[in-house]
Amino acid sequence: MTPMQILVADDEPNLRRVLSAMLQREGYEVHVAEHGEAALAMLAEHHVDVVVTDLRMPGIDGMAILDHVVAEHPNVPVIMITAHGTVDTAVTALKKGAFDYVTKPFDRDELLGVVQKAARTRELSRGDVSPPSERGRFRIIGASAPMLAVYDVIDRVADTPSTVLVTGESGTGKELIARALHENSRRRELPFVRVNCAAIPADLIESELFGYERGAFTGAVTSKPGRFELAHGGTLFLDEIGEIPQSMQVKLLRALQEQEFERVGGIKTIRVDVRIVAATNRDLDAEVREGRFREDLYYRLNVVHLHLSPLRERPNDIPLLLNHFLEKLGERLGKSARGFSDEAVQAMLAHPWRGNIRELENVVERCLLFCDEPTIDAIHLPPTFRRTPGAAPHDEPRHDEPTGLEGLLADASGLKAAVKEATVLVERELIQRALARTGQNVTRAARLLRISRKGLQIKMKELGLRGDVGPGHEDR
Repeated sequence: MTPMQILVADDEPNLRRVLSAMLQREGYEVHVAEHGEAALAMLAEHHVDVVVTDLRMPGIDGMAILDHVVAEHPNVPVIMITAHGTVDTAVTALKKGAFDYVTKPFDRDELLGVVQKAARTRELSRGDVSPPSERGRFRIIGASAPMLAVYDVIDRVADTPSTVLVTGESGTGKELIARALHENSRRRELPFVRVNCAAIPADLIESELFGYERGAFTGAVTSKPGRFELAHGGTLFLDEIGEIPQSMQVKLLRALQEQEFERVGGIKTIRVDVRIVAATNRDLDAEVREGRFREDLYYRLNVVHLHLSPLRERPNDIPLLLNHFLEKLGERLGKSARGFSDEAVQAMLAHPWRGNIRELENVVERCLLFCDEPTIDAIHLPPTFRRTPGAAPHDEPRHDEPTGLEGLLADASGLKAAVKEATVLVERELIQRALARTGQNVTRAARLLRISRKGLQIKMKELGLRGDVGPGHEDR
């Protein structure tokens, strides 16, 4: 599995070395930048998954890097490191879109925990949709009856303090709804703070939500506000609320009801004004019946219930989403396909879309990588889309499908060997296509494939493709 790539930007050489060594020991691939200009250049050259940047640097500082990442790489989490850690600074950074912040001197385990959460969030967030207004409302794509009902609820409750529970399968766009509720309320100029409850270890969830005082536990070298404090005046989005441990549910209930709490290790009661939006892909009714979720907390969250229908129940939205992702991903990948054939659209309309909008975006990206024609046809879709409904896995392949993998699966002596050789075929084809698309430029091909240049060079050597790159291209 390709390691996640972390960009560390700091003007202190010793801190860069410490952070780089620490993150590399955890299995991350680390790029270091000594100033903001170098950080922006590395963001353009590498497929960065998480950015860790100092706030104060000469020239382009951490806030400017944050603004650039939010605008150009909106799915990349940014962690701010600062020796000037105040609540005001943290609120400003989070309001701009930072994932989290850590104050100097930082505790090693604390920083690693934040990086791990950011990396996990990067893995989980793959379905951000920012469509043109004519395709929907509130920067959300969809004109089907279920989506029109969703827009009506947003219209009615956005500018109220009422708690909203958003439910729906994974990949349906629950965070987009939370942001729409925030951005269409009088709180829009104040923080929108997101907490992924599934990405936080059970023993850290209390300090994450409510903060902690210095000395509250080993490694708490300074006080730190929690997400409730940072969201004061704005909106707190509790994503994956169904994953919150039972031991924390009663404390969360009190915070929601009273809008007050104490930090871990503290005795001072802190009052906040926070609008709560929660989301889950679980059936909380069933969780309550089975004793895994508190009934009183469920009813406190479920003041306004907004359900997002799965994509298979609103097929009229699929063509709109296809066109949007075609434009969005085509620009990013440098591909110029203008649309989908009728056969391809019909195949997509018949697909169950278990991954919903996130799955659809991944399919469009895959089609763009494999299509060099103006129109994406059914042959460019993944094999599962082109299989005749009801056909058994051993049926004869259709004439418009590639036969290499099917022949391999039929002739291989074992499934393990077949999978290994099939993977080699797919990797070879992807790399060859990327190199052809970028004029044999290894750096640009690596960015296109979302791996590091070093990783691509190693893979090319394994596949015997080094000879495909002529002199002067490998290090470009």
